[in-house]
Amino acid sequence: MPRKPPVVFPQEQRLLSELGERLRLARKRRKLSNAVVAQRAGISRTTVYKVEAGDPGATLGAYVRVLAVLGLEGDLNLLAADDRIGRKLQDLALEPSPNAKRRKAHPSPIQSREGPA
Repeated sequence: MPRKPPVVFPQEQRLLSELGERLRLARKRRKLSNAVVAQRAGISRTTVYKVEAGDPGATLGAYVRVLAVLGLEGDLNLLAADDRIGRKLQDLALEPSPNAKRRKAHPSPIQSREGPA
């Protein structure tokens, strides 16, 4: 019995479709057939078609295998490398809240009330 395909929102489907198209173009630039990519990746030709179509049912492993055959697996290091939102959230957590009361500086017991000696 086939698995139920994952729920994919339109924006995510567009991203997958664009990735698949880039992979298809990369394969064609290298003058490789679907059969050759499938054989080298150790996956079926149907899976290669799914990857190039941006099918959300294709596994991440299949995408990685196709990237590796095309010599593009290093591009995976760029995914989520710059977590701007996470850093902003982290920085916000480090800032004191605007409602926090600031402590007034008290003179230290070593200093006299007349000032330093």
